Amino acid sequence: MLPRTPRPGPRPRVSVIVPARNAMPALTRALTSAMEQTIGIARLEIIAIDAGSTDGTAAELDRLAADCPALKVVHQEPGGGPGRHRNTGLDLARGEYVFFLDADGYLGPDALRRMVAMADQNGTDVVLGRMASPTGRGVPRAVFRHNQLRTDVVGSHAYSTLGPWKLFRRSLIERFHLRFPEDCRTDEDQPFTAAAYLNASAISVVADYDCYHLTRRGTTARNPARTGLTDRIDAIRLLFQTAARYTQPGPRRDHVMRRHIRRELCGALRALPREDETEARTRFLPELRRWATDHCSDALFRTLTAPERLMVHLLRTGRFDDLLTVIRAAKEDAGRGRLVEKGRVYWLHPFFRDPAADVPDDCFDVTDRLPVRHHLTGAAWHGGSTLRVRGRAEVKGLDAGPEDRTELVLRHRDAKDELCVPVTAVDEEGTDAAGGGTVNREFAADIDIATADDGAPLRPGVWDVFLDVRAQGVSRTIRFGNRHDEGLDIGTARRVVAAGPGQRARVTPYFTTPYGNLSLDIGPAPRGAPCEVTEALWHPSDKGTLVVAGRLLPPGTPPRNRVLRLRAEHTDGRVLDHPVRYAAGHPAGAFTARLPVRDLGRGRWTVTL
Repeated sequence: MLPRTPRPGPRPRVSVIVPARNAMPALTRALTSAMEQTIGIARLEIIAIDAGSTDGTAAELDRLAADCPALKVVHQEPGGGPGRHRNTGLDLARGEYVFFLDADGYLGPDALRRMVAMADQNGTDVVLGRMASPTGRGVPRAVFRHNQLRTDVVGSHAYSTLGPWKLFRRSLIERFHLRFPEDCRTDEDQPFTAAAYLNASAISVVADYDCYHLTRRGTTARNPARTGLTDRIDAIRLLFQTAARYTQPGPRRDHVMRRHIRRELCGALRALPREDETEARTRFLPELRRWATDHCSDALFRTLTAPERLMVHLLRTGRFDDLLTVIRAAKEDAGRGRLVEKGRVYWLHPFFRDPAADVPDDCFDVTDRLPVRHHLTGAAWHGGSTLRVRGRAEVKGLDAGPEDRTELVLRHRDAKDELCVPVTAVDEEGTDAAGGGTVNREFAADIDIATADDGAPLRPGVWDVFLDVRAQGVSRTIRFGNRHDEGLDIGTARRVVAAGPGQRARVTPYFTTPYGNLSLDIGPAPRGAPCEVTEALWHPSDKGTLVVAGRLLPPGTPPRNRVLRLRAEHTDGRVLDHPVRYAAGHPAGAFTARLPVRDLGRGRWTVTL
């Protein structure tokens, strides 16, 4: 092994840690992808750990290291799985950031430059780069719909992906003494990543570039056996312990635990029929019951699907025989019918209202899980202050009837006010529907900014748009807008409108990030701008200097009593002001300013007048 003493030289930006065991021939591509990063090999250190390979991996590492001083090779005995070998890399790492690269994966050429820039500019501790798989292996999709500069586990889908293929700020890892468990047979990366997420100041997402390519199912430095719950139980236990350690009871913990209840706990329950029944009853079920009791709050329980609620209820009440019966018949029971009763919809599972089973109706209630098909087809102004929203919606699985209806619902994000906007049914051609008993699900809703609040203007702030869709006496309220016509540019609907006598408001319809739902931002009408920029270009002889030219508004305004400064503000709060010079011999109010960009330093700067 290499000595664990600091190596001389400047600190690299990124330490790329690569555990490898019998990883040929994929290893060569993995390491080459790191060496050829556009960020530059001089800004990297690559630490490869050979875990007792017998297929030529060790020799290939030594060959590559002989030609690449940035590649450091450690030879270890096998054992401990990837966790042990990644920990060796962490003990040796000197970089500002750490990236864990599997020997059977590879990086996109510009991956590390983009991810480091994202972390630098936004001060984030973890950066997710979009993943791809040339071999068809499943990769996360939801989290990579949009770039996200600063988010967290609640405001994004980041917690759905707990693999280690991310950029981590090393100071975060060392501050919380984060290391991979070495006694887990599989999934040892998930508790590490969960702990990093839950302690990060913020998380960034690079969604516009394929940063990491997954190939085979993680065989890198891994013990070859992967045999069900016996291998997975230790990592699942650590996940629950990690989530409980780094969160407080409440919505944030429920959000995190929901993933572990649904995926890890319910996944383990579904795997029980493949285990030895004696071991399942004596070893696994008691521990799974403890987790369900300790970590599944009532609020979380209500968010589960009906099959999940039924399993968790039977588990928590210790009814292991009934639980195993439910699990074994799950495929057959999934297609059973539904009962609509008093505005609720129930799954007709054999245990539903069976006196012998004695399971609460809540375990079979599927009302809030009924899928609603909805689509936004347009949003445009009609008249001075009326925004017409068009779309369609229906509750899937319920029969249409003459009493069905749809309403547009506006909810103020801060004040929690709720307003209902009636809709007009329209036929496919867009005209008002009339007669014939036909139920139309196409609709149009007119939001009059000046009168929508019971004759009064909408109050300033963000109003989120929902749909309340009703069929067979069942009501489903859902966010609206994330499914819309391709090319629909909601930004073109921004407008300043009349908002009552003598009042004006700026209305900005927009799609939220990351979920893409429709919201309306209502604020005061902007004042007229005091100036405008007419030109911005690089100085022809003073390299690195940006010249900004403009004029005061309205045109012809003389410069007296007008004080302008060109300001550059860094995300860390630093501010630099530069004088604006009025141009002699030019039209009144013309000005120029010089900004020495070369002197600003690294990071994101916002330039304003």
